[in-house]
Amino acid sequence: MVRGTASLYVLLGGTLASLAGAVSPLPLVIWHGLGDTFDNPGLQSVADLYTSIYPGAATHIIHLADDAGGDRKASYFGSLHDQMGQVCDQLASNPNLTTPLAPYGFHALGFSQGGLFMRGYVEACNLPKVHTLVTFGSPHNGISEFVKCKPTDWLCRTAFGWLNANKWSDWVQSHVVPAQYYRHPSPDEMDRYLEASGFLADINNERDTKNEKYKSNLGGLEGGLVLYKFDEDQVIIPKESVWFAEVVEDGEITWLTDRTLYKEDWIGLKQLDAAGKLKFLKTGGQHMHITDELLKEVYTKYLWQPEGVEAREIDGEKFNEGLLTLAEPHHDDGERKYGADTQEPLLRVQN
Repeated sequence: MVRGTASLYVLLGGTLASLAGAVSPLPLVIWHGLGDTFDNPGLQSVADLYTSIYPGAATHIIHLADDAGGDRKASYFGSLHDQMGQVCDQLASNPNLTTPLAPYGFHALGFSQGGLFMRGYVEACNLPKVHTLVTFGSPHNGISEFVKCKPTDWLCRTAFGWLNANKWSDWVQSHVVPAQYYRHPSPDEMDRYLEASGFLADINNERDTKNEKYKSNLGGLEGGLVLYKFDEDQVIIPKESVWFAEVVEDGEITWLTDRTLYKEDWIGLKQLDAAGKLKFLKTGGQHMHITDELLKEVYTKYLWQPEGVEAREIDGEKFNEGLLTLAEPHHDDGERKYGADTQEPLLRVQN
């Protein structure tokens, strides 16, 4: 991690005002979803909208490779525990996210699977610390069905081909990203899940041995946990997973507060709820269809700022064209690789 003189902080994006003790907005960290890349214009629009409202704020988009192709590949392939360690190091080495530039921590936005992984960061690492975590369409209780890929999307087809072939093998559970948060509620599948899951069963503390650090870290979020569900989501199956709900094949829903996960407070959700820091929110539209109005509400209502930091009134419509690519990111080959209209679910949960 870079430590040292004011000139080094300025070079790396810090400000002399921050070092002198002037009040600054909290930084914002963003983690994208499956099939997306750190250079997606939509993600930059998310960051730019934040800095337009809070001038001088630092932003950081998490990346798992130095190039877009490698970053997209890492959203499909890799060990999530290894990737989590990589992100812990990446954020810890950014002086804009640590004291003295960020004494209150940073705010975090997670899109789709990126929200699940950002929660994993909070539980397992959280140095530097997250103040408030907001997730959009994130499968916190896993996915119970895989999705079909476009015929031309070889990364997607390769990943889900491995999933369908042997989702519980050690290799798949340590190399194929979506497999590591697959969770089907049927008794037979749950037994295999608890035994073999490479990521989700761990960070949800579902095994007999509980990790108290996970509960302490997540339950200790000062600004809380905000969970957005898309009403017409057809990518996350079941869509109620974004609120930690359990949905069986006949469509019966067990909401979080009725689950043992909550009642015994395995990961601190009950603690957050008791403090009024757990929010279940919904927005219209399909998976990852996000507007400037929604983000402005998030930024000004849920992302706390120190006294003296004022939100600017802005016209955010100019950001909407970029935000569209969150649901339909474009890549160099011109193909749409991921979005609500490019992957068809095998099973749809009815309301």
